[in-house]
Amino acid sequence: MLLEGLYIPLTTPFYPDGRLNLRKLEHNADRYSRTPAAGFAVLSDVGEPTMLSEEETRQALRTAIDSTAVEKVMLAGVSRDSVVGTVELAEFAANAGYDMVLVRQPSVFRDGAGARELLTYFRSVADRSPVPVVLYSPDGLLPVEVAIELAGHPQIIGLVDGGHGRIGVVRAGTDEVRREVTVTTVFAAATGRMLAQREATGAATYIAADALTGGGAGLAVAPPKPAIKTRTKTVGFQVLTCNTAEMLDGLNSGAVGAMPGFAACAPQACYEVFAAWKDGDSGLSFEKQAWLRAAVDRIEVELGVPGIRFGCDLNGYFGGRPRLPLLPPTADERTEIEVLMRGIRN
Repeated sequence: MLLEGLYIPLTTPFYPDGRLNLRKLEHNADRYSRTPAAGFAVLSDVGEPTMLSEEETRQALRTAIDSTAVEKVMLAGVSRDSVVGTVELAEFAANAGYDMVLVRQPSVFRDGAGARELLTYFRSVADRSPVPVVLYSPDGLLPVEVAIELAGHPQIIGLVDGGHGRIGVVRAGTDEVRREVTVTTVFAAATGRMLAQREATGAATYIAADALTGGGAGLAVAPPKPAIKTRTKTVGFQVLTCNTAEMLDGLNSGAVGAMPGFAACAPQACYEVFAAWKDGDSGLSFEKQAWLRAAVDRIEVELGVPGIRFGCDLNGYFGGRPRLPLLPPTADERTEIEVLMRGIRN
């Protein structure tokens, strides 16, 4: 699976009383589908997965993909502390139609774990996962040497990393990794749902007159939509940066795309940084990145997900209140966010 471009990490909407708001999740997924993003990440850190029950997790995963355009690549956050729990959720995501799963190191290892334990965990998950695995290290705590070692596993295709200055090291250490992926004729990702539609597509059919009840003229059945045409592309170990403030640095260091948290409330502004970089316009990409910096430092870095949620509300995406014990921004903080987001509209 091709992992290039801008990926939007979806927030998880709640009602004011804390219940999961699936209707607003449908609204967000539908509206994000109209952006130039390559795909979405459901239940990444921005989606606050630890706030959800197992049933809510499955409801959120199912609702998001059912409301998303088929050409968008879908990543599901499925991390659990146990291999069994992670694989079970990966199987659910695969059955729902997700293209890849995001897997981060277990919380029981965050106080320190040896390479042996981490390698065992990720390899065990990848061996059993029905879809490709993308390593997820938004905090940059996954050791670089472990990521490089895991890149050789045929089912581990990439890394989403938020650490400082790590992407170039990972790319250099995985330089020999080569894989063939299926893409469209314009080298965009061919998602599993797009390919499933192609397999279900048949030629136009005609029902003979003598097969009709009581006789009559032949009945022509309208042909289905044309099947998509595909080709293959050779890629390496694919790395995305999820550090919004250093997005351009990550891209220049070898990342093939980005999954910045700020894209949840400002997808167009984040995409413009990527698009300018992709076009080789270093001056414009630097200008776009610098323009975002003040808003990102305050809203995403300092205020966190509650700040991003309010930014979503300002830009037509439902953010709403976070689930307790997290608290929404204060009145003064909301005013500050409004000022910072004033020039960042979609």
